[in-house]
Amino acid sequence: MKKLLSIQVSPVKTVETPNFSGGMKTWTTGIFKESVQSSVWMSKTSRAGDGQADLVNHGGADKAVNVYAAEHYPYWRVQLNLPLAHHGAFGENFTTEGLFETEVCIGDTYALGETIIQISQPRQPCWKLALKWHVKDLALQVERNGKTGWYFRVIKEGNVTAGDEFKLIERPYPRWTIEAANQIMHHQVDDLAAASELAAVPLLSESWQEALKLRAAASKELI
Repeated sequence: MKKLLSIQVSPVKTVETPNFSGGMKTWTTGIFKESVQSSVWMSKTSRAGDGQADLVNHGGADKAVNVYAAEHYPYWRVQLNLPLAHHGAFGENFTTEGLFETEVCIGDTYALGETIIQISQPRQPCWKLALKWHVKDLALQVERNGKTGWYFRVIKEGNVTAGDEFKLIERPYPRWTIEAANQIMHHQVDDLAAASELAAVPLLSESWQEALKLRAAASKELI
């Protein structure tokens, strides 16, 4: 069964943590998520009790819900030699069971609790994940191994509860798994035909569509 194991939220807070040059850094973030036991209301752009500090690169309708597979945690505990004992350690809102980057696709639409949600793009982890765990290249490690997670947009608002089952309603683009999208964005950067094909998927997030179209346009200008 594919299910929601836990839900994590955090208000935006200012923290002070060690930086990578031996000093301390004061920064504002919503990455320190904690699990909640009650139902959580999912709106088109947010979760009750949750916030993002950087609204340019995080949040918004296309990135309403940050998702990560619980099955990845044993790998990271060994790889990083860190406890990573609780769900939300990667800053995700939803920790899931039975959903993987190699299988789920852009545009996949699910019923979950009272909501209907849809996959919009892979997650691109930023420096805040690296700083949280004090692993300088952590974002790059995530990008390279493909254990990125992804984002949902909310089609129908409502409450969700840990334990709810993901029920697939529609899979309009089976060609474009999260893994395949990551490959084109980060690794097969010279495959302009594939980039154009992915950019043409209307259910891909607007930011990824724009980035891929700019790549293709810039390449044509060099010819």
